Amino acid sequence: MLREALTDPSPENLLKFLNTHLGNRDCLIQVLGECEVFYQGRAASVAEAGDFLVLVKCDGSLQVHGAKGIKPINWQPKVDDTQVLIENGRAVLLSERFNPPELVRVVFLKPALAQALELDEVSGFVLFGSEAEMQKALTRNPEAIEAGLTLIDAELPTEVGDIDLYARDSQGRLVVIELKRGKATQEAVYQLMRYVERIGEIGGTDVRGILAAPAITKPALERLQALKLEFHEVRALPVEEKPEAQPTLFSS
Repeated sequence: MLREALTDPSPENLLKFLNTHLGNRDCLIQVLGECEVFYQGRAASVAEAGDFLVLVKCDGSLQVHGAKGIKPINWQPKVDDTQVLIENGRAVLLSERFNPPELVRVVFLKPALAQALELDEVSGFVLFGSEAEMQKALTRNPEAIEAGLTLIDAELPTEVGDIDLYARDSQGRLVVIELKRGKATQEAVYQLMRYVERIGEIGGTDVRGILAAPAITKPALERLQALKLEFHEVRALPVEEKPEAQPTLFSS
């Protein structure tokens, strides 16, 4: 899991370390030490010199954590450009998005530890319960997938398989929904595509296809978008409220 670690790296060694592992985009990078953090974009902010943990994930997303709280003091989602350079004898990390234009600039004043970590993503996030339980929960509350969805049928049989959920959206369009309780792959995309094509063949017009899952692989998302189908993230299932117990003759 630990690919490389540096203790009290010099600016030159930290520059080489970051350029190597950021270029590979296949590991999680963390740098702990005294830093200054500058943000410019929809607003502007400065985190004065202090001890921070800087995380850069495989997708390029950036998080800067302080000593307390669960939220980072600054972050960037998947970025368009990451650069590392040396300014005034210090390593500097630039994390930039082009749309909207945002820039996070981290100056490593006194880095104490730098690590490159390999994380296994095979299992991924899986919703609690079985796919049947997932389907049952979303059948009762399809709006957990998208506001305005109205269920028509569940486990709708077709010649190419049973459609998990069949619904109409708020604009009256037919919606075919494929459910996955773990990370969705290209197989789920092809399955959804077959269902959408079949509904279209039997008279459906303007049929939407939604793949609902807690996560999706990058190749699957690219294929889904190419087919003009949709991914909706579902990381928590609606909880059915239990009816209040009715008082009895023996209730106190």
